Amino acid sequence: MATREQRIHRLIERSVADRRTGEVLWRVVSPDGLDAVHGDLDRPFFIASVSKLFTVACLAQLRDEGRLDWDAPIAGYLPDLDLRGLAVDGGRDVSGEITVREVMAHTAGLADYFEGPRPDGPTTLERALRSDFGWGEAEVVEWTRAMTPARRGRGLYSDTGFQLLDGVVERLDGRAFAESVRARVTEPLGLAGTFVFTPDTLDRFDEMAVIRHGDRELRLPLLLASCGGQGAVVSTLRDGATFLQAFFDGGLFEKTLLDEMLTDWHRIFSPLEYGTGVMRFRLPAVLTGFRSFAFEGHSGASGVVWYRDARTGVIVIGTVNQLQQRQLPYQLMIRTVAVAAS
Repeated sequence: MATREQRIHRLIERSVADRRTGEVLWRVVSPDGLDAVHGDLDRPFFIASVSKLFTVACLAQLRDEGRLDWDAPIAGYLPDLDLRGLAVDGGRDVSGEITVREVMAHTAGLADYFEGPRPDGPTTLERALRSDFGWGEAEVVEWTRAMTPARRGRGLYSDTGFQLLDGVVERLDGRAFAESVRARVTEPLGLAGTFVFTPDTLDRFDEMAVIRHGDRELRLPLLLASCGGQGAVVSTLRDGATFLQAFFDGGLFEKTLLDEMLTDWHRIFSPLEYGTGVMRFRLPAVLTGFRSFAFEGHSGASGVVWYRDARTGVIVIGTVNQLQQRQLPYQLMIRTVAVAAS
């Protein structure tokens, strides 16, 4: 009879053989010692929106230090930034009232500058796919102000919000966001293969696994260098497991904060939910062979999943490096974790 590791590798090989996937890098770690790896443990890849967990780790540390109140208006931490018009509730501008916690939970009513509909034509992502370009904080605020705000209190995934949260980290720490991540996360945890991709590291772009959009290989260094904690972190299978274990086990901030993060779940787009800075992926048991999973962590649009199953403790770190087929990593995650938990 095949071992669990052999069965997991067979599942991964099927995904590798699927012409829709890009370069597949995958790791499944279980509390009982299973560690199934496909690909080079130290192969760097962009982790897309999983980067948001690095922003959240910084925000949690700042709160532990007594320097940040998650229930205070975010505008108070961004005094040099004009937020007027970004959040509207019942016809009233509430941009000065939305809290750090609301922004972390994607319930502040902020439009999404990255993939949300823009009044002047294609989305920011669509424009970059046509011709790579970069931007900064000022452009994000300007573009978002021109977009239709969401309803405050209702979940709407917003990269604009995490642009603002990165700005909070930068202003409180008095340094670039990439430097805060280095000092607060990667150096303390010994994550040698993890860093924030920035305009200063454009020459390293070709080191990373290639992201595909359908059959097309993407070269978007300027886009990625603009995304900070929204989506510009580079990491590896080795570092990913270390980070996620530390995130959930108190190795980065007071573990009691997790109780706040992992509550008040709300739908952002089915079947993904959001707490406070953490994403959850759940499917009805009938769709998972009547096995019940609650994956907590984060996903990324380029086919990245970094999750821990709350029920079994199994961790999965992986990417299929495909922007167009966003269901593929979730399918592989369910199948490989089901074997690991058996």
